[in-house]
Amino acid sequence: MTEYVVRFIAGGIIVSAFAILGDMLKPKSFAGLLGAAPSVALATLGIAVVQHGPQYAAAESWTMIYGAVALGCYSVVVCHLLIRYCVSALPATVLAGIVWLAVAFGLLAGFGGAA
Repeated sequence: MTEYVVRFIAGGIIVSAFAILGDMLKPKSFAGLLGAAPSVALATLGIAVVQHGPQYAAAESWTMIYGAVALGCYSVVVCHLLIRYCVSALPATVLAGIVWLAVAFGLLAGFGGAA
């Protein structure tokens, strides 16, 4: 139960800090970008370090990096399918989702969870 309280408080503080940072930047669309994923990732890694140690947190951080790279590939594929090839949204996201899975699991299989 205390783990959930710590996650709630740490996540709230970090989300608020990133939201303030995003609000100070231009364009304002950065506020939403900075308010979600980085703050949740930092809170999760902080809790992982406290509960499981730095080695475990390092492995977790690498899987987050692989997911981010896969998301970048997903975004590029979706943009090309939607704009260049005029594919409708549902097939484009499904195909790009397959690309995301292939890249994420390929990186995980190729490099593993730790450096």
